[in-house]
Amino acid sequence: METTEATTAAPVTLVDGYVPVIDLSGARIGDPDRRALVAETIDKVCRTSGFLVIAGHGVPEATITEMYRATREFFALAAEEKNALRSEPGDPLMRGFGRQGSLAASNPDAAVEAERALPDLSETYTINRLGQPEGARSLPAEADPRLGSPNLWPDLPGFAEAYLAYYRAMEELAGELMRLFALGLGLPEGWFDDKIDQHMTNLTANYYPAQQVAPEPGQLRKGAHSDWGSLTILYQDSAPGGLQVLDRAADRWLDVPVVEGSFVVNIGDLMAIWTNNAWVSTVHRVVNPPRALAHTERYSVPFFHQPNYTALIECISTCTDESNPPRHWPVRSGAYIMGKFSRAYGT
Repeated sequence: METTEATTAAPVTLVDGYVPVIDLSGARIGDPDRRALVAETIDKVCRTSGFLVIAGHGVPEATITEMYRATREFFALAAEEKNALRSEPGDPLMRGFGRQGSLAASNPDAAVEAERALPDLSETYTINRLGQPEGARSLPAEADPRLGSPNLWPDLPGFAEAYLAYYRAMEELAGELMRLFALGLGLPEGWFDDKIDQHMTNLTANYYPAQQVAPEPGQLRKGAHSDWGSLTILYQDSAPGGLQVLDRAADRWLDVPVVEGSFVVNIGDLMAIWTNNAWVSTVHRVVNPPRALAHTERYSVPFFHQPNYTALIECISTCTDESNPPRHWPVRSGAYIMGKFSRAYGT
């Protein structure tokens, strides 16, 4: 195991690489020097791969275990029971049991053109804080009222409780990461706070069924895409057929390491806009298992952190100067995410 810090202090980078493993525990105790060191490390990673694995995150193991149990129980339901919770065609955030679509279709990159027309080989289930009464009330008057459509809950004992507890844990972790992001970018620690305090984040469970029939050529569990929001926090299991990131410099796909008890974190397109492309929103995909292991199932649960509906995403002051002008037009978080869903799922 490689480390990048002096042996006189506990290391921040536990395992180095294109997708390194970073320990957040030192930052979470509030020591300013330690927080600065973790933030500096995150900044370096986000300028290269934009992907990291985090340990020492503080999310209780029981919260993760209960969410995973509930996820397996939901996708084990009969097809008619899951279809009874099918996402409404007019829901711009696709809550409930997901409609079939292609994430690759949301990505304008020509490098993934071949995968665009092929549907992803997965099932999904999604909730959002806007689907709870208090969340819906936080929407501004000008917002599409369909954004406040209620979450669709299965009739499974403890399911809603497990998902809401996990959602709250992800909210806290995302807020901590955004504060570390701010420090890494040379901003006041709370710079993002008022832009994410009424966030509109989807928590989506992905189920990748066994592939009894071989996929079409080029068809994947999730086609190549970049994520849309500020950051994604992903829990994944270790079953074969997992997450890969595109190392553009080397023109190769790399497996994202699975570390027990950890989360994968990556930045999304809106963070690239905020940072004037200084931070990289990296293309990634979920590949199929080898045919010898095609009978295996896989689960992953990403928390797609999305800023407030009205948050203006524009180049931040520390990421531009006279020789490096802003590269993107400003966008509003709400309009941006609704456009992405429309292209991927036809909403």
